[in-house]
Amino acid sequence: MTQQPPEADAHTVTGPAYEDEDWQIFRGDGRRHRARIPDAPPWRRFADAGDDAAPAGETPPHYVIDRADTDVVNAAIHLRRPLLVTGHPGTGKSSLAAAIAYELDLGPVLHWPVNSRSTLQEALYRYDAIGRLQESSLPGAAQETPPYIGSFLRLGPVGTALAPTPRPRVLLVDELDKGDVDLPNDLLTAFEEGSFEIPELSRLPDEQSVVDVLTADTDERARVRKGMVRCTQFPLVVITSNGERDFPPAFRRRCLPLHLGDPDRTRLRQIITGHLGPEALADAEDLVRKFMEQRAVGELATDQLLNAVFLRKGGARLAADGLLGTVLHRLNADR
Repeated sequence: MTQQPPEADAHTVTGPAYEDEDWQIFRGDGRRHRARIPDAPPWRRFADAGDDAAPAGETPPHYVIDRADTDVVNAAIHLRRPLLVTGHPGTGKSSLAAAIAYELDLGPVLHWPVNSRSTLQEALYRYDAIGRLQESSLPGAAQETPPYIGSFLRLGPVGTALAPTPRPRVLLVDELDKGDVDLPNDLLTAFEEGSFEIPELSRLPDEQSVVDVLTADTDERARVRKGMVRCTQFPLVVITSNGERDFPPAFRRRCLPLHLGDPDRTRLRQIITGHLGPEALADAEDLVRKFMEQRAVGELATDQLLNAVFLRKGGARLAADGLLGTVLHRLNADR
């Protein structure tokens, strides 16, 4: 009778050794092993839970921008006019807001991602009337004194940006062209007035005219007087668009346009060095060349090149007809 080998431990690697051990984490052989999961790329790392030293939006961003483009950004800051940023995917439209907020020490970016169902109302504030009613109905609740309304009203990203603050906040209105056709004009009205009304608060009696409401910032409140939210420092607004449709002339007139072009070879090298270090650039010249060739015939994003360089740095064997072709896939392909 043939003696069976002892059962392998669940975390023991069996079978042939792999030449690229660090790269081949998943092997597809059905054998369980406790692999070392490598660190994520710098642009895919997030703050640890409870890490107050690195809140979301405060991680130092590496952003490469031309001098001519910084002039437009500075003009928008001086004029307090929204920046309307266009460009191909991956040119850094959304990242610009984080770069401004970090460099000027203006706190986390207030982010409003727009989609086809977005309304200005939800971006200004939300009132949880049902939650307030339910709490007032709890056993032991004082029926003559309803729960504090400020605990059931939270300002959205646009509302928080328009709240009175000693220093302006940075507001990112992401992909506004995906929203309803009337949304730009609705947003323009709020920006031109620098204020908006919360009817649920303006109807309160005079002795309750000052209410501290929740904001888009965790555990932060803003003071609202007589139901009016009115900014003292107009925010630095970055509006991104993928060019899916045109905006009304009145809206465009009040914005400063900034088109971010595709980075050239020099800027690509600077971006790689800034994100992954000079040692990564030393082994990536062929990837830069391949990226430039493919971008000339089909739309590619800069982060696709960063992904390829990061995989190369981690030990991946990138071939033009294999993994590299998957990473550098065309964004405007039919399928």
